[in-house]
Amino acid sequence: MSEEKPVRLPDPASAETVLASLEAQSADAELAPALNKAFPGFAFTVATIDDPYWCNPHAVVAADGTRSGDHRAWVERELAELGGDLTAFWNRHREDGTKFAEWRGASAFAFAPSGPGVAEFVQLSLSREIEVVAGPVVDPDYRPNSVDQLFEPTWVLRDSAAEAQQLAGPVYRLRGRAGGGIVHMKSFLARRARIDTEQREASRPELENRIIREVGPDGTRDTAFLDANPDWFDSVPRENRFFADWERSSACAHRIFDHWAFDIHDLEDRGRREIGFIPRPLKMPAERLPMEDGISVHRLMERTEAIDAEIGLPFAW
Repeated sequence: MSEEKPVRLPDPASAETVLASLEAQSADAELAPALNKAFPGFAFTVATIDDPYWCNPHAVVAADGTRSGDHRAWVERELAELGGDLTAFWNRHREDGTKFAEWRGASAFAFAPSGPGVAEFVQLSLSREIEVVAGPVVDPDYRPNSVDQLFEPTWVLRDSAAEAQQLAGPVYRLRGRAGGGIVHMKSFLARRARIDTEQREASRPELENRIIREVGPDGTRDTAFLDANPDWFDSVPRENRFFADWERSSACAHRIFDHWAFDIHDLEDRGRREIGFIPRPLKMPAERLPMEDGISVHRLMERTEAIDAEIGLPFAW
């Protein structure tokens, strides 16, 4: 956190304005400074995660590089001209150099501390995307069996965006899905604990009457659910335990967001509130820890300590 006292927490509208103001050629370098300028008192850092994804085709690019409009509309228009004949469509475009463009990206996160506590920080969940010429509008080797195959092409390799012709980007977008676009982690954990308590209490009448029936060699025995689970209403959500465990561990001297990002969701599903996160490591070991039969405890400890050294965090394994 900077010496200047924060004026306000980031909000989606202001964050999206910042992202829209970035120029593609400098977006990576300018993202954190732009956020710091927009939200005085915060000192943002940015981390990306190697989790590549792509979006459905959104544009058509002619052989000479000119854009021919929206991909779906273009396909529908071309098919209409050919009376819906897929074979004619395939023959027309299999060798004419017409290609489609799509957005390819990966997750990115921006973090800024808001206090000294382990959960006192703000997280912005972002996507970093580039627009590329992905491939031909039809599979040149196989005739499409349906229109749906044209809308969701499977004949294009997407192993690396670096191998595709880039048209635009990188562009950063705020991921607003499932309520996790901008989160103050301390407030989120308090909300997570409160909702968990409310949901457990709402189930109390049903649980007080629930019976567990066990069948064994001595016959049948009935046990009240709460007698078998006396600490049911004292349970702490796993998200809160994650942060509590970090604070009690040898890693507590490190900022948790220097090593982890949090894929957060907060939504309603069939009338029930679903809230939580998936922790995402920001750095993975280069190799998996081998586990041969007969390995000694001392040798295994050497290997785990090597992981700690590589990640730069005690007890990283």
